[in-house]
Amino acid sequence: MSQLSWWRGGVIYQVYPRSLMDSNGDGVGDLQGIITKLDYIASLNVDAIWISPFFKSPMKDFGYDISDYLDVDPMFGTMKDFDELIAKAHKLNIKVVIDQVLSHTSDEHAWFKQSKLSRDNDKADWYVWADPQEDGTAPNNWLAIFGGCAWEWEPRRQQYYLHNFLKSQPDLNFHNPEVRAAVLDNVDFWLKKGVDGFRLDAITFCYHDEQLRDNPAKPKDQRQGRGFSEDNPYAYQYHYFNNTRPQTVGFIEDLRALINKYPGAVTLGEVSSEDSLATMAEYTQGDERLHMAYSFELLTNDFSAAYIRQTVEELEASIGDGWPCWAIGNHDVQRVATRWGKGETNSDLVKMLNGLLCSLRGSVCSYQGEELGLTEAPIEFEQLQDPFGIAFWPMFKGRDGCRTPIPWVKDHLQAGFSEANKPWLPIPDEHKALSVDAQENDTDSTLNAYRHFLAWRKQYPALVAGDIKFIDTDEPVLAFTRHFETQTLLVVFNLANTTNQFDVSNLNIKQVIDNHGLASAELVNDSVLNFDGFNSFFAIID
Repeated sequence: MSQLSWWRGGVIYQVYPRSLMDSNGDGVGDLQGIITKLDYIASLNVDAIWISPFFKSPMKDFGYDISDYLDVDPMFGTMKDFDELIAKAHKLNIKVVIDQVLSHTSDEHAWFKQSKLSRDNDKADWYVWADPQEDGTAPNNWLAIFGGCAWEWEPRRQQYYLHNFLKSQPDLNFHNPEVRAAVLDNVDFWLKKGVDGFRLDAITFCYHDEQLRDNPAKPKDQRQGRGFSEDNPYAYQYHYFNNTRPQTVGFIEDLRALINKYPGAVTLGEVSSEDSLATMAEYTQGDERLHMAYSFELLTNDFSAAYIRQTVEELEASIGDGWPCWAIGNHDVQRVATRWGKGETNSDLVKMLNGLLCSLRGSVCSYQGEELGLTEAPIEFEQLQDPFGIAFWPMFKGRDGCRTPIPWVKDHLQAGFSEANKPWLPIPDEHKALSVDAQENDTDSTLNAYRHFLAWRKQYPALVAGDIKFIDTDEPVLAFTRHFETQTLLVVFNLANTTNQFDVSNLNIKQVIDNHGLASAELVNDSVLNFDGFNSFFAIID
């Protein structure tokens, strides 16, 4: 185990800076707020933090629209604050991974401000520009994720520019070698700062089809999944020509060559494509591409033993020597306690979900608040901040419900998050009941179960780095083995709050291993597991 790279099987805690801790009373979390909570994060027994964007930005997409890649937005603090954050995190043996949003910038970035002025300036070809069709309409049928046409008219150039997200997020032209070089220079800046890696946002969107071919229509029965519903026209197309273009692999290899100059630094790619599992496999093959990748496959509403098994097995069949990273929640999807809980509030379920996530083969991204069992926060239209939700209300309420501030103190007006009269998003009373201080001294709390399981997990190399092989079961039981060198573990979860049994008589159980902090199934006569709810079972087998 000591020879393994830190990220193989590592648990990465996602910090959404706006909502972790507000240190200056303006209602928005910041870098100093993160610094004050690093001891808490270290107490969770995670290996790293991934910090969502804190760069200079007009904040139209809350930092994912960057106007200066090399500076900290004053909302979050200063570069001195970031240097202090890295120093303290490393002192606590926490790696620091930061977001890199490479495919697009803000329309307030200096590059775009120059590019839009004319067709013959130094940055004229740094973004994706195209002439209108003969009737003046957009160059093709490509759609933006946040709704509507993916092209916006610029009168000064008499051309359209591409934006796969908001119109204020123009796409860079990665076919231009000067763009690729500039992007890599920005990455190198942060490596020199001492960061330990990058989460690569929207990495599949870097390249576009130079012929600007129309995307084909997608049949109605194929439109669900990957975070998009039939309420969003984006789901009406196969995004073959504005996403996951073959040239992306070459850029990834250039990026990896740079990263390799900094021993220990890693890349984690966010993959969203028509076949995300195949793309994950392609992007992580060998030692010249991404270290690991994660997709939206476990960020869906689907929650069953069959779905989880199929998802993992399909990836395992294609990934070869590549490495996955699994997540069941992040800042873009409904809280997993609500999404997979189907409205049922049950602490054993939340504990089990965290244990399940950390028992799959691969690394883990764990979103802030999952250690507390936070549910999706109710948000009224008047409280919305997310442009995605504002555009699609009421069919889609946006992402604000999973982005509300972390509750630290139960009896504080703003749950200890801020001294402001009004934080950027409201903190619901049901979250205050799940606050850190309310759970700290409860040995049976979700928080302490999370801490306990992650510490316990590190004792078993098979759980951290082992192979995975599933065992045939009936719903709602999920069973698999993890094997590393001489150690083989049996892992079983009951994914429903029901009574069930699972026959293990054909498995040679050498030792039941418990003390993991999760509700345990009962082993009867070394042959049958009895489940009476959201139970788990771990054992060493031959």
